[in-house]
This record gives sequence, C-alpha cells and structure tokens, in this order.
Amino acid sequence: MPSNLIKKTMRVNRLPHIWCPGCGHGILMRDVAQAIENCNLDPDKVVIVSGIGCSSRAAGYMNYNTLHTTHGRAIAFATGVKLANPELHVIVITGDGDATAIGGNHLIHACRRNIDMTVIVFNNNIYGMTGGQYSPTTPHGEKGTTAPYGNIDYNFDIPQLAQAAGATFTGRCTAYHAQQAVKLIEAGIKHHGFSLIEGISVCPTYYGRKNKKGDSVKMLTWQKDNAVDVKAAAKMSPEQLEGKFLIGELSKEDNKEEYTDMYMEIIQKVGGDK
Repeated sequence: MPSNLIKKTMRVNRLPHIWCPGCGHGILMRDVAQAIENCNLDPDKVVIVSGIGCSSRAAGYMNYNTLHTTHGRAIAFATGVKLANPELHVIVITGDGDATAIGGNHLIHACRRNIDMTVIVFNNNIYGMTGGQYSPTTPHGEKGTTAPYGNIDYNFDIPQLAQAAGATFTGRCTAYHAQQAVKLIEAGIKHHGFSLIEGISVCPTYYGRKNKKGDSVKMLTWQKDNAVDVKAAAKMSPEQLEGKFLIGELSKEDNKEEYTDMYMEIIQKVGGDK
C-alpha cells in the first residue's frame, strides 16, 4: 500500500495489522481504501461497519467513522446508520461466516429492501479467527477443523444469493486482481442501492494448510489461473469455463427504488400531515 494512502486512510497507530503472513485481507482492505479515495468521498461522511472475524478487524484500521459490531450483525447496524442519516456512505466489511452464516438473515433482507450500502465480503472459505472451522463457502469436499473428513455441505455462491434476494448490484473480485477489485468496489459505492461484492481472499494458515493448497503465493497464483472476467466468459465455451469462476460486475439493476428514499418520503408525508 502506498505510504500516502496509508497516512490518509489508515489509523497508523493501529498498524501493523494482526492478519497472518500471506493473508489476502490486507490487499482487499487496501482496495477498499483506494476505491473510497478514487470516488472522492468526504471522509467525514464515510462509515465503515464490520462484525466479528478476521475480515472485520479492518474497521479498526481504517481512518473513517467506524463501527465494530457483534457477530453477524454488521448489516443490521449499517441499516440503522443509513436510516438515521441517508447522506452517509455506508460500507460494510464482513466475512463469509459473518455475512452468510450467523448474519445470513440480515443479508437477505437488506438485499430485499435494496438499502443503499456497499457490502464487501472478504471470503477466505473458512473461519480463520476461531480455529479453522468450515464455513458456508468452504467448497464441497474440502476440510476444516470441524470437517476433518471433508465438508459434506454444498457452498453458497454469495453474489447469486444476493441477487436472488434482491440486491441491485453484485460482483466478485480477488486479492490477486487488485486493480480490477478497486474499480469494482468503486462501481459498487457509486451504485444507488444495495451493492454486494465478494472479495476472494486467501487463508494459508487454516484453509490452505488444511487442504494442502500451498503457501500464499500458490493460492494467489491459483486465483490468477482460474478467475475469468465475466466479459471474457461470454465468449468462452462451457468446456473452457469448466472449473473456473467469474469475476467482475455480475449483475446490475437501476430501476428498483431505494429503501431509504421511500422511508424519507413517508417521514415527510407524515410530517406534512400534522
């Protein structure tokens, strides 16, 4: 991360961060900070909300208004912030377990309501902070400390889940494709409605070691070799896409009314009737 970006967007006295060597979360946090800068947002009107987990430590490092909330409740707190002051740019940084396990109900209802916030899910496919338990995104057959013989659950596709629930912007990026990630997060921030971006991270400490994925470099190289931009994928055959995953802007809808806009209209109407 460039030193000027660190000084401008980070709480320098909180650094260095606690993430393990090789973790992809630091890259994704930098991408979020760069996207905020590129959007020229007023720092005093930016709110970073996080829950509990490795990813959620990011709120403590970022030099904006921040809320480090309870496990799975980041989107619920973020909803309250947005409704209290719709002018704020509310950005949620959460993890795969925080967002889609204990926080799954909050996620789908925020999508359904189309609340204007940007949710970035740092997905490392495992519960990294609490001991390497498998999560809702641990691939079928992969191992965790709570799945020593292989995970028999089928994993969520988080952007598809969000789109089906009503999110009007979804996308996916990786820790390897940093420049594309910044642009995608920018687009999510600028979108007026509920935006969800899945950031594919790497966890060499638990997920990588447990599943013999190699070190961080090998895990990032796997991202490079297996991620396909959605625009390029449109020109590829099913055989060429076998075993690959899509990155980029996956869905966007501009015609659905935003929740806080409707909420403010009701407040004004009720106030005018008195």
